Amino acid sequence: MRQSLLSLLERGVAEKDLGLMRQQMRDKAKLFIACCWLACWHCGAAAFCASMQTANVLRVGRDQAWATPSAAASVARDGDVIEIAQGQYDGDVAVWPQSHLVIHGIDRPHIAANGAHAQGKGTWIFTGENIIIENIELSGSRVPDGNGAAIRFEGTSITVRDCYIHDNQNGFLCGENDQSDVRIENCEFANNGAGDGQTHNIYVGHVNSLTVQFSYVHHAIIGHNVKSRAATNFILYNRIMDEADGTSSYAIDLPSGGQGFIIGNLIQQGPDADNYNAMSFGAEGLDHGRNELYVINNTFVNDRDPGVFMRIVDGTSIVRVINNIFYGDGKIVDGQALLLANLTVPKVTDPSLGKTAEFLDVAQYDYRLTSESSAINKGIEPGTVNGYDLKPVAQYIHPLRGQKRLAVGTIDIGAYEYMNVGK
Repeated sequence: MRQSLLSLLERGVAEKDLGLMRQQMRDKAKLFIACCWLACWHCGAAAFCASMQTANVLRVGRDQAWATPSAAASVARDGDVIEIAQGQYDGDVAVWPQSHLVIHGIDRPHIAANGAHAQGKGTWIFTGENIIIENIELSGSRVPDGNGAAIRFEGTSITVRDCYIHDNQNGFLCGENDQSDVRIENCEFANNGAGDGQTHNIYVGHVNSLTVQFSYVHHAIIGHNVKSRAATNFILYNRIMDEADGTSSYAIDLPSGGQGFIIGNLIQQGPDADNYNAMSFGAEGLDHGRNELYVINNTFVNDRDPGVFMRIVDGTSIVRVINNIFYGDGKIVDGQALLLANLTVPKVTDPSLGKTAEFLDVAQYDYRLTSESSAINKGIEPGTVNGYDLKPVAQYIHPLRGQKRLAVGTIDIGAYEYMNVGK
């Protein structure tokens, strides 16, 4: 499967995505979800165009049939495409009960709730199945109980792609549905949280699976950047950070256990982080039949003193921590884990200088390897799990892009393969 997917990526895969995504949602194939990203990578527009050829298109905007998204929501039917024109839609909120719906923004329209809300829950509320949201900006979700969400998902299976979600009480909030698959890709989540520790950039309840990839998730306000109770979690090739002034709690929190595949991420805990653990697994009880964690080829940076990179609850059946860079002071794992071919790097005395032999520019959060890095050619093959290859096939490129990871010789340690980019 790896070779065929790489071949598809190299050819561009013009046919991509909507049919594949719906098949993914029907099948609920936990491990297939993470593999299919290569066939879906650069073809978001193809999915939209394919949908428009067969679906009823409702156009929203000035001089269009529907002036606001909420007006379109009131008349849309299952299978429709909602095309929202560029512009700012102030105080416009909506409930979307339809299924098989595609909402597509042109030049990223901004839905600025400004404290308005639907059903006391948030800006956009979805209750149908198989939803796709593309190229939308959402901000300003606030409700009286402090738990408002830009996107509140109460249905079955959703994809959020190329969106910018910021300055809400919650960014993305999803409830309980063990038949549901949630997919977030090429999105930015920033400054979401009410400051109470119970609201987050991304929160997913007990669902079948969560995939987050090629996304920039940062500056959660006291809450977590990514929190998920899904049975299977694929956190792949993301930039998850506090940077200099963020106050998030966990960068990644999988409080109910399940299967976690944390591969190829840049995970940075800032000096003002609210919690001294960067990542946590099973802290609120192991609720799933399989509780396994695979942490492969990530670059962790701890700028908090003291700090713990990972906290793993007792009783987790398998924990493999392989080919990761751990930069900064602190304990690597609080709990039981198999650690193989990881690299620990002491923090530079003055991070503002941005100088370390390992990374291009620590001060600018550029953790690509230098030619002098001791991570080069020092990794090992991480193996497979139930046929899923743990070896990273991509790397995050800022902002919000992915790039194929091409190993020359032995795989490098960390989220990046050295590619002669200079010091």
